[in-house]
Amino acid sequence: MAWDPILWIVFSIMNITLLGLNFYQFLGFSDLEADYLNPYELSSRVNSVIVPEYLLQGAFCILFLVTGHWFMFLLSLPPAYYNLTRYLSQQHRIDVTEVFRVLNAEKKTRIIKLGVYIVFFGLVITRLALSVVHAVFGDDDDAMHWSGFS
Repeated sequence: MAWDPILWIVFSIMNITLLGLNFYQFLGFSDLEADYLNPYELSSRVNSVIVPEYLLQGAFCILFLVTGHWFMFLLSLPPAYYNLTRYLSQQHRIDVTEVFRVLNAEKKTRIIKLGVYIVFFGLVITRLALSVVHAVFGDDDDAMHWSGFS
């Protein structure tokens, strides 16, 4: 199907955006730790991108569900559930007065999320390449013809 590569391009753009948002937050915490940033500036920067990250992760997960990519949906469900529980318990924002107390935990959380999003990036790019190959060569009979196994 010709829509499959377009869908995987959308997934890859969403994934790159999630990677960028998470790296931006991690960089902010690292700058605070190295004393390049003050707590007020960090909290305003990080708090401005947390909700968009959560919404994008939720859309990422729901889009996998709606398009029928069950394996990818199940892989994207734990980060989406984690974000939802943090949001519903009002623990998603960085408090200026307690930023140094939660600094290491927040950095570890961002590192884990970066790792998850990098794994997703590898899977999404692989599926994008496979869908492009499938779209170019057509169904299985055509693919066997082009590969020399006919």
